[in-house]
Amino acid sequence: MSPSFPKEEKLKSRKVIDQLFKEGKSVTKFPLRIIYLQIEGMGEHKAAFAVPKRNFKLAVNRNRIKRQLREAYRLHKSELITNKKGNFALLVLYVSKEEATWEAINSSMVALLQNLQK
Repeated sequence: MSPSFPKEEKLKSRKVIDQLFKEGKSVTKFPLRIIYLQIEGMGEHKAAFAVPKRNFKLAVNRNRIKRQLREAYRLHKSELITNKKGNFALLVLYVSKEEATWEAINSSMVALLQNLQK
């Protein structure tokens, strides 16, 4: 699988996102939280990223953090692909009130994806 994040891997379905919040399980490693749900019949893993407007008023800051989250996921999603348990719908939430460094975001994403694989 290529190390890209194509349109087919983006979680956009309102029904699936609502189902994630109702039935999904979560794993947290500061400054990130992943809410996940195993869904049968999905072609591949799908992911969405969110940064709360309450914590970051300026869209510039929210968008920068989302770009960093997408990049960290893109670089390390191969750890999820080796999972034989099925496909997941993922929602990655940024829970910190301050901007974290790239190293902190990247290491948290690695730890969460490895934890999700188990």
